[in-house]
Amino acid sequence: MSDGPYRSSKKKDTHVCAKEGSRGGNAISRLLGGFDLKTFIFLFALLPLSIFFIYLHGQKFTYFLRPLWQSPPKPFNILPHYYHPNASMEQLCTLHGWKIRHSPRRVFDAVLFSNEIDMLTIRWKELNPYITQFVLLESNSTFTGLSKPLAFAENRHNTFKFVDPTRLSYGNVGGGGRLKKGENPFVEESFQRLALDQLIKLAGIEEDDLLIMSDVDEIPSGHTINLLRWCDGYPPVLHLQLRNYLYSYEYYLDSKSWRASLHLYKPGKTRYAHFRQSNNLLADSGWHCSFCFRHIRDFVFKMKAYSHTDRVRFLHYLNPERIQDVICKGTDLFDMFPEEHTFREIIGKLGPIPRSYSAVHLPIYLIQNAHSYKYLLPGNCLRETAS
Repeated sequence: MSDGPYRSSKKKDTHVCAKEGSRGGNAISRLLGGFDLKTFIFLFALLPLSIFFIYLHGQKFTYFLRPLWQSPPKPFNILPHYYHPNASMEQLCTLHGWKIRHSPRRVFDAVLFSNEIDMLTIRWKELNPYITQFVLLESNSTFTGLSKPLAFAENRHNTFKFVDPTRLSYGNVGGGGRLKKGENPFVEESFQRLALDQLIKLAGIEEDDLLIMSDVDEIPSGHTINLLRWCDGYPPVLHLQLRNYLYSYEYYLDSKSWRASLHLYKPGKTRYAHFRQSNNLLADSGWHCSFCFRHIRDFVFKMKAYSHTDRVRFLHYLNPERIQDVICKGTDLFDMFPEEHTFREIIGKLGPIPRSYSAVHLPIYLIQNAHSYKYLLPGNCLRETAS
């Protein structure tokens, strides 16, 4: 039996494949023939370097490109704010278009507390003459699940003895083991804010009382709270425009802090929150001093405990010498671009924050006790490093 046809077909196929392979090889040779050795080295070096660059700075450029993927928030309706120490309360209420009350409202100041002893002292000294009830909740763990001491409980009878015990509603929650591995820290933060909401009710708040919702370092000015407890006619939910500072009152950022808010309490409706709840913003109503700590260890703790855990991308960010250098230069602890919604604003804020040499219009207790709080005032960027 002859196998000629089969062998002939196989040879033909082999010949065709050889020709196609030859054409493919020639095409690759022509393609690669245009590159010399230096080009090959450059391309092979460029690829890993590009990957490494994205690993180092990818998050930064995501923030830089923020205007492309996030629209600016709706502008606030800004209410003018009038004040002079020699003006009567009736005059001030009238200037705002409001009416003066026969007696002042009760005021409740509610905060979640971590470890900001100095900031809480300055806040409560500023507000003490106007507050009916201070409400404070702390936890034995951070939003990220790290264990921590109950700092307020440890200092309550020493640092805060100026607060009458009958005017303080204190609570603490055990957070150990509640945050599951990989869970978003904002879940724990929301839980603690819900617990604070319950503590406010236990403190005896009633309808039409004035409730302050803000973080410890978001401090309303005393005269602002006094104005709002004596006047009638403003919106039931009012955000406060605060002067924004970083590391101390030496580094003034802008006046864009708005999360602090005041509420005419409504049972069943008012909920403790830290997001936008109104379109109304009262101008120039206080101060927000972020990352304003006395000790370097407190910066490290806050960076680890921060809800935005993704910002600590590298362990060297927590190096005490680096942190001290960042504070004195007025640069960003997390090496990030400014959080703005337009390229003009981002570019305008690039680089170190300009130093301010003004200590005018700051919380009264801070000025009266400047010797104890030098680190918060202009010209004193060095922090304590003792453990």
